[in-house]
Amino acid sequence: MSTSQLKSVIQADGASPGYDPGLSDAELLHMYRTLLLTRAFDDMCIKLQRSGRIGFSVPNRGIEATSVGTASAFRKDDWFFPSYRDFGVGLYHGVDPTDMMHNMFGNKLDTSKGRQMPVHFSFVDPIHLVSISSPIGTHIVQAVGAAYAFKQRGEDKVCMASFGDGGTSSLGFHSALNFAGVWKAPVVFTCQNNGYAISCPNEMQTASESYAIKGLAYGVPSVRVDGNDIFAVREATVAAVARARAGDGPTLIECVTFRMGGHSTSDDPSKYVPKELFEHWAKRDPIDIFEKALFKSKKLTKKKKAELQKECEEQVIAGVRLATDAPAPGLEEIFTDVYAELPDHLRRQGEMAFDLAKRKGSADAGDGAFPL
Repeated sequence: MSTSQLKSVIQADGASPGYDPGLSDAELLHMYRTLLLTRAFDDMCIKLQRSGRIGFSVPNRGIEATSVGTASAFRKDDWFFPSYRDFGVGLYHGVDPTDMMHNMFGNKLDTSKGRQMPVHFSFVDPIHLVSISSPIGTHIVQAVGAAYAFKQRGEDKVCMASFGDGGTSSLGFHSALNFAGVWKAPVVFTCQNNGYAISCPNEMQTASESYAIKGLAYGVPSVRVDGNDIFAVREATVAAVARARAGDGPTLIECVTFRMGGHSTSDDPSKYVPKELFEHWAKRDPIDIFEKALFKSKKLTKKKKAELQKECEEQVIAGVRLATDAPAPGLEEIFTDVYAELPDHLRRQGEMAFDLAKRKGSADAGDGAFPL
């Protein structure tokens, strides 16, 4: 494995001579559809935020191949500790975009019932996707802990931990790699090197020749791939997952990509990203690259492309309508899901909150009686 050479598979014209991804036509089209669905969901979330219907989102444009290529190498019974720029991970494994949209609106059908920020998804079905974490790097340690627990219990499971280039400067990253290397924990670390940690460029983030090389100090094999080439990402991740499942320990994969937008909807990238960089990476759009490969191999037609695009857009629009119509979480949700039996001091606070809501005329308080 190389920590400096950039591994790629798909050429500029979409060709990949002699390369066999080992996937059926249906699997290839599922990957492609997930890319389209990820972008459709992302685009809709930006529009919803800009129109004031939701409060926040995290642009995924440009990162889709890294997320989907990584996800495709794992089984559904593995565990996922993704970054907030990973819409494609859940969508690839069957998470309904409507359920993700409930989180964006923070309504009563949201799995966190409005307690989390938008984009902070968590699911136990159809996959174990552990709640997105805002504090940078904390989930990387959690992934190692879960992976080591699976190893100790003799369970055939691998954990995925995904993070941005800024995450490599966190304490969690270094602690996680150290323990994973020592324990040979079955975990795959995916670094989305998208060029900037909010507004901090790579050259101000690290003096290392790459992010991949950081794994070697901890005894963690590392590789650097083209993050916009879904085959290159998948190939590296398949090998890493196989190592982990065989008991040979963790792998660090640096996926070199670029976010074609801000760090979040609260950010204006035009203030710090040169226009020429956007123009350069626009020509390396990960969906366009994969499309060329599918057209080249005759796995995709223009008609099928149009059908899939329409299907994905309609699925996302349907999710928005359902999430919009869902009721807001009840006031009592502030006090649930923490204690088996509510402590007296929280009960008193709940009664005070409901009494105040009743006097102020809040419909959320029902008849004004604290229900717990």
